Amino acid sequence: MLEVLQGLIQQAGQSAVVENTDVPNEHNEGVMGEVMQGLLGGLTNQANSQGGIGSLLGMLTGGGNSNQGGSLMSNPMVAGIAQNIIGSIMSKFGLSNSAAAGVVSSMLPSVLGGLISKANDPNDSSVDTGGIMSVLSGGKTDGIDFGSLLSQGAGALSDGKLDMNDLINLASGGSSNQGQSTGGGLFGNILGGLFGKK
Repeated sequence: MLEVLQGLIQQAGQSAVVENTDVPNEHNEGVMGEVMQGLLGGLTNQANSQGGIGSLLGMLTGGGNSNQGGSLMSNPMVAGIAQNIIGSIMSKFGLSNSAAAGVVSSMLPSVLGGLISKANDPNDSSVDTGGIMSVLSGGKTDGIDFGSLLSQGAGALSDGKLDMNDLINLASGGSSNQGQSTGGGLFGNILGGLFGKK
C-alpha cells in the first residue's frame, strides 16, 4: 500500500509541485514527502480517535462524502488533514499560505481519490481496504477481511453512521442495525480493541 501511495504522490506532485514555480526546485521532494507523511499521520490519527474508524472506513469504501475532486476537500476529516499539511509545508519550506494551500488542494484530492478508487476496484489488487487499515493500525488488523465484513454492513456504511459497535456486531454475526454488541465473541472483542491504547 505504501508503494502505491508513493506512486500516487509522485504522479500528483508532478504538476502540483515539480512544475509549480511557487515551489523552489530544491524543495520538491521534501514537499511531496511532507504531503505523504501528513496524509498518513492524519489518517492514522483518525483511525485511533474516538468514533473515527466509522468515518474513515466510510470514506475509504465510498460511503459519505468521498467522491474525487472538490467534494473530498469538503469532508471535515480531509479538511483537517489538509490544514495540518499546509501549516507544516509553510513552516518547513518557507512557502506562502497560498502556495502551500495550492499544493495541498491540488494533491490531496488526487492522491486520496486514487487510493479510494484502487481500494474499491475489484480488478485492481494493488491495494484494498484491509491493506490500508493494516498500515494505519500498525499491523493490528492483519488477517481481518474488511471487504467481506463491510459488505455485510453496506446499509450502515451508506448512511455514514458505521461505528465500532457496528463492526463488533458484524464481526460477531449480529445485525449492523443493533445499537450495541450482543456478546461480541472473540472476533468482536479483537475488533473492539484494535485501535485502543496499548
